Amino acid sequence: MAANVSKRKGNVKNKRSHSLRATKARQNLNLQIAKMADGTRKRISTKEKRTLLKNEKAA
Repeated sequence: MAANVSKRKGNVKNKRSHSLRATKARQNLNLQIAKMADGTRKRISTKEKRTLLKNEKAA
């Protein structure tokens, strides 16, 4: 089982009906299971995963 690492939270937005009535809605994060350098599996956001891959390529 992969553990959550990301401290990020989803966005809160307003859904708008045709009558422009606003109701709160939540956009959840795109969490992916990624293998870390030490071999463990963690659930991190896709944005964080991209950053890790970019840093690996740069090094």
